[in-house]
Amino acid sequence: MTKDELITTVIKASKSDLSKKAAGEVIDATFATIAKAIKKEKRFAYPSFGTFTVRTRKARKGRNPQTGEEIKIKASKTVGFKPAPTLKTSL
Repeated sequence: MTKDELITTVIKASKSDLSKKAAGEVIDATFATIAKAIKKEKRFAYPSFGTFTVRTRKARKGRNPQTGEEIKIKASKTVGFKPAPTLKTSL
């Protein structure tokens, strides 16, 4: 699903006269708020959907696929998602 498809679906699902621009702004604000919560609190949970958490990856060794040379990959942080049981069973 693309952002445009999401906006269109939200407009159809809402029972108000929401413009496409307004719906896009609401969706952008929602995702910006979720991103801030993940950065600040290291997690964001939405009931019956799932939980986003910050996960750390350890430093490790890898290989350059072009040369086969061994390289060091630095430790990093990423966002993980764990679906709620409700969502998981509905798949």
